[in-house]
Amino acid sequence: MKNDNLKDQYRINERIRVREVRLVGDDVEQGVYSISEALKIADEKGLDLVEISPNANPPVCRVTDYQKFLYQQKKRQKEQKAKSVKVIVKEIRFGPQTDDHDYNFKLKHAKGFLEEGAKVKAYVFFKGRSILFKEQGEVLLLRFANDLEDYGKVEQLPVLEGKRMIIMLSPKKAGSPNTSNPKPPQQPPQQQAPVAPKKIITLKPKAEAGKKEKTEGKE
Repeated sequence: MKNDNLKDQYRINERIRVREVRLVGDDVEQGVYSISEALKIADEKGLDLVEISPNANPPVCRVTDYQKFLYQQKKRQKEQKAKSVKVIVKEIRFGPQTDDHDYNFKLKHAKGFLEEGAKVKAYVFFKGRSILFKEQGEVLLLRFANDLEDYGKVEQLPVLEGKRMIIMLSPKKAGSPNTSNPKPPQQPPQQQAPVAPKKIITLKPKAEAGKKEKTEGKE
């Protein structure tokens, strides 16, 4: 199919229906020729007349072996694809109450993916009422990012999308300093118990202390 696409891309020989063309090629005197003269030159050399630039004025044609020309074009396309960078994204799924064994197993895989140059898309999937533990899922993902700070950097902080909370990590370049991901290491210990700190941090102890100081002053 790819060869057919290349064949359809270029007109050759009698399929070139213009009055004159600009001729290029090896062992060919370059210049503008009538289409009949150009076809004659190609025929005398046992080669084909290939239209390589139809939008030029006049169109540019090359005297060449058509099959060899197609092979070179195909080879060039492969080289261009090889040079283009392909972004690979590996997904890792957690539950809101993932145990340490499962966590460490997936952490090991994530390290391997990042070392290979792939991005890691980690997410916590919430089923039914487990969405109530979304804070716990966020803490898990931030811990995950913290444990991978030597291998990747956070590209996207945890975001809740439907029933999934997602974090995106991209691989670090070799030799890059370990300072591009300061936030995730700090957040997990602060949010490890998201509800409890809010209840503990109150103004009551300060108020009671103030009362004691006043009573001691009166005495």
